[in-house]
Amino acid sequence: MSDLGKLPIGVFDSGVGGLTVVRALMERLPLENIVYFGDTARVPYGVKSVATIEHFTGQITDYLLEQGVKMLIIACNTMAAVAAPVVKQKAGGIPVLDVIDAGARAAVAESRSRAIGVIGTPTTVNSNAYARRMHAIDPNVRVYSQACPLFVPLVEEGWLDHEVTRLTAQEYLKPVLAENVDTLVLGCTHYPLIKPLLQEVVGPDVHLVDSAITVAEQAARTLNEMGIANPGDSLSTYRYTVTDIPLRFQTIGERFLGRSLGQVQKVDW
Repeated sequence: MSDLGKLPIGVFDSGVGGLTVVRALMERLPLENIVYFGDTARVPYGVKSVATIEHFTGQITDYLLEQGVKMLIIACNTMAAVAAPVVKQKAGGIPVLDVIDAGARAAVAESRSRAIGVIGTPTTVNSNAYARRMHAIDPNVRVYSQACPLFVPLVEEGWLDHEVTRLTAQEYLKPVLAENVDTLVLGCTHYPLIKPLLQEVVGPDVHLVDSAITVAEQAARTLNEMGIANPGDSLSTYRYTVTDIPLRFQTIGERFLGRSLGQVQKVDW
């Protein structure tokens, strides 16, 4: 069991957003080795067809399985919304977690009024994946979704506590807050970076569900249940693989990760 425990957790995303999940994993599971894959050459996935997203997701899954991972985490809401079955089929007996399932479970457990808001990219919202997952857990919940396309560029610009971001959030959240939700799911891996600002906008009575934190909790439980947690008798390693190293990648990546990225490997596809 201990040999299996030393294998890394594979985390993947269409770009840099999934590094918020890596950050949450590092904080919750400091003994675990992690391999991160960001498809930076083909980001954004949000505007691509389902067939294309499934194809790209399958390629990344194959790559990570070749690295000998013991668990896969889909850290991209778009991929999780449309291509999770592809990953699970390829993974065989390896556990597959994703941000949508983790966020949906946490929101249903948290909400008292059964009125839950979801914010995400247009593709995630249009897929209705969060609402479907929540209704599967509890048919009595009411889910109010809102696409927030401007949040991703604002976060990548570093405008995390900027008046423009605050005004944008107020505008986007007006219809959701009008439904008296008591829980709001941050349905995009970029959004944890503006969590303090969003909390100010929604007020203290609305609980924010950060799917990066919830998927890290789910990973901890799953590793323990399966007996494949790392015993931690050596220093944990973190590897980052991307398909392109675009302008400002290091700066944006380190903002998401909250620490130095170290060496980043580029694969050519």
